[in-house]
Amino acid sequence: MTFYISKIFWLLTQPLSLAFLLLVIGLVAGWLRWGRIRTLASAAAAIVLFLTLFTSTGAVLLQVLEDRIPRADLAGSSPACIITLGGGFESEIIAARGGFEMTQAGDRFVETLRLAREFPEARILISGGDGSFSGAYEGDAVVGARFFEAFGVAATRLIREEGSRDTFENAGNTGALLAANGLQDCLLVTSAFHMPRSVGLFRKLGLAVRPWPTDYRTSGRAGLGLDFTQPSANSQLMTTALREWTGLLFYYLAGRTHTFLPQ
Repeated sequence: MTFYISKIFWLLTQPLSLAFLLLVIGLVAGWLRWGRIRTLASAAAAIVLFLTLFTSTGAVLLQVLEDRIPRADLAGSSPACIITLGGGFESEIIAARGGFEMTQAGDRFVETLRLAREFPEARILISGGDGSFSGAYEGDAVVGARFFEAFGVAATRLIREEGSRDTFENAGNTGALLAANGLQDCLLVTSAFHMPRSVGLFRKLGLAVRPWPTDYRTSGRAGLGLDFTQPSANSQLMTTALREWTGLLFYYLAGRTHTFLPQ
């Protein structure tokens, strides 16, 4: 139930949806002749849209998360396993057209493939089920296993965690598989902005992982300011940033992580 509640909550509160709801409230308030509410709702919608589309606020918020946890130092060590969190494949498109169509987070799997070749003895644990409302598609663990095998990674190296629908389930289900296979001190591969929340969850469960962030969305040099050149890109950055910050807050308040912003 928590999974569906969080999905619906985010659908309603992401920046563009929130601006739309505020505009609807303004229209209804105008129809009912509630002038003050109409003005406040319309002004709030305009502010949300302006910050989302025409400023670098989203990039700065995302950059803070991306810079939070650097890659682990692998000098002189070879990881026993590599954990890759799902979210890198377009499940609906793959179901219709086949192949390996990737999302922006597809670099999680590309980087894992590179690591798999650099550390040929490491096991690869792919964590990710079908996170859609319908549950009608293959999860990233299934598609990811085919992807790695297509590029020469032996099936015997792969461990599939197919049941998780969000990061909380990723961590819990992965922990059980690590114990069952006698694996510990693994690399954790996920998007850089997603790493603080992921590391926080694994630590809360007592699982030691070495972070290996990838899929960076910002240059690391973003500063607050106006940006009228790429409203659609700004919107995407803001949406991703607010979703991740909201997830961090929710997980901390729910007692799923030790701190609000793990490092």
